[in-house]
Amino acid sequence: MQSTYGLSLTSPPLRGAHSISALQHGLLHSKSKSRKYSLEKVIEVDGRQGVSTNGTHYFVSSSTALYMYDLEGNLLKQNDNPFVGLPLAANHLGDIGYYDGEIYTGVEWFDAGRGQDIQIVLYDAETLNFSRSVPWNEDSGQVECSALTIDTDNDLVWMSDWVSSNYIYKYDLHTFEYMGKLHLKATPEWSQGLAFYKGDLYITNDDGDADRNEPDDLWLVSGPTLMNNATYISHEMAFDVPPFRDYGEIEGIDFNADTDQLIVLANRGQRIVLGMPQGYYPGYTSEIHELYVFSIFDEEESSSTSDGTYE
Repeated sequence: MQSTYGLSLTSPPLRGAHSISALQHGLLHSKSKSRKYSLEKVIEVDGRQGVSTNGTHYFVSSSTALYMYDLEGNLLKQNDNPFVGLPLAANHLGDIGYYDGEIYTGVEWFDAGRGQDIQIVLYDAETLNFSRSVPWNEDSGQVECSALTIDTDNDLVWMSDWVSSNYIYKYDLHTFEYMGKLHLKATPEWSQGLAFYKGDLYITNDDGDADRNEPDDLWLVSGPTLMNNATYISHEMAFDVPPFRDYGEIEGIDFNADTDQLIVLANRGQRIVLGMPQGYYPGYTSEIHELYVFSIFDEEESSSTSDGTYE
């Protein structure tokens, strides 16, 4: 189901003083670059964890399923049993990536805010069927996998850790050998999504408290610093309301480099504590999962507001 900008007739009212007319404004400004993000459409989907695109389709993950949509939001295929055939027990998929005809996922057994038996699992992008699995390096220090993305510039797979977000972990794209980790300063909280655009790495974080109407955030790691032992991250922007429809939980992220679009998966309606559902906010009887698709405009000179917020 797709709608643009405003609330649909079936959507619960927003929590807080945000009118429907306010949602018509869909422009964001980068804090670190001369860039604007303009909201183009919102697509309701079934999954709440991750998103990736190959340019012709959106691939979406829930905790326990994979979905394929066309770019208009029509569901084409789904795999409700993605853990069949895996060598280790699993109950959780995180944010996902696409590369060369396969969907790359971080799979684990997640319980009480911690992951076990982490695996890099690949699925065929045409059938969504399991292809192969590679275990993570237990000595790396990683204790959870919230997201995974492909770094084609450096032939690496990067993984994030929701529990301890001060490091991201890299594996060789072809051999899956563990290649080390990158220390992120200042440390983001509750990393949820990873994706590359024009050589830079972007990280979504569930670092806002929805109970207090706090937005989650997008952070940036400059491409030239990725091979360092440590690097400072930059604040790219806040996922505020508007143009997002309500405060909740930002999850996966990807970019369509061919069309210069940012795709963000956002959840609203359900209270989440330590990664576990704890009932619904007033006005909701179920959690709503939506893809927010933004067009990206790079400018020679920044025209953003002084504090980098929405206009």
